[in-house]
Amino acid sequence: MPAQPMLSIIIPCYNEEKNLQRGVLDEVYAYLATQMYAWEVVIVNDESTDQSRELISAFIADKPRFRLQDIPHGGKPAAVWAGIQAARGDRVLFTDMDQSTPITAVEMLLPGYAAGYDGVIGSRGIAREGNSLLRKLGSAVFLNVRRLLLLRNIRDTQCGFKSFRREVALEIFPRLQFFKTQERPKGWKVSAYDVELLFLCALTGYRIQEVTVPWRNRDVSDTKGQSGELSRYVRESAEMLREVLRVKLNHLRGLYRQG
Repeated sequence: MPAQPMLSIIIPCYNEEKNLQRGVLDEVYAYLATQMYAWEVVIVNDESTDQSRELISAFIADKPRFRLQDIPHGGKPAAVWAGIQAARGDRVLFTDMDQSTPITAVEMLLPGYAAGYDGVIGSRGIAREGNSLLRKLGSAVFLNVRRLLLLRNIRDTQCGFKSFRREVALEIFPRLQFFKTQERPKGWKVSAYDVELLFLCALTGYRIQEVTVPWRNRDVSDTKGQSGELSRYVRESAEMLREVLRVKLNHLRGLYRQG
C-alpha cells in the first residue's frame, strides 16, 4: 500500500463521461506525479448511468494511488462524504471532475494549514469566466442575500474546490441536514450544502481561510442538464435560497447546539 498520504483528493462523479473523455484525470495525475508529498485520489462514483465508471477503471488500472469507490446514488454531498470516510490523508480536498478550478490550485490552499487554519477554501472571484450572464447575475444576487443572513465574511460558499483537516470534515459532515432526510435524490442533487457546512464550521469554532483560485467553466458533462439554462437556473436558485433560509431558521431555533 502507498505511504500514508498527506493529502487525499476526493472527486465525486455522476455521469462525467464527456469530461473524462477530454482528459481531466490525465491533468490531475500529471500534476500530482510531480509533487514531493504523499497523496491519494479517491473517486466516488455515484451510480453513474453513462460510461464514467468504465473510463475511470481503465484510467486507474496502473495507478495505485488512485481508488474508485462505488456508492448507491445519493447526490453530491453523499459522494463527498463517502470519499471523506475512505480518505487516509491528514487533509482532504474536494474538487470537481470538470476541473474548472485546476488541481494545480491546491498549492494556493495548503499554506493556510501552516498558519493554523482548519479549512482552506477556494473562491472563484468576480469574473466567473465561461459562465453565462444569467449565471453571473444569479451568483451576485445569491451572494448578497446569503451574506445578509449568514457567513458575511465568506465571499464564495459555492466553489467546488475546498479543503479541510480530515478530522474536521469527519466531525462536521454527519451534522448536515442532507443526511437527515430519507428522500432519495433524482439526478445530481447538489443543493447549497456548502453553506451549512461552512456555517457549522464557524459555529464550532473552526478557522476557515478563503483564497481566490483560478476558475473557468470547463464542464461539458450531462450531469446537470435535463432542462434548459433558464429553467435550471430558476430551479437551482430556488433550492439554494430555501437552503440558506433553512440554515438561518435552524440556527435561530437552536437546532445546531451541541449538548
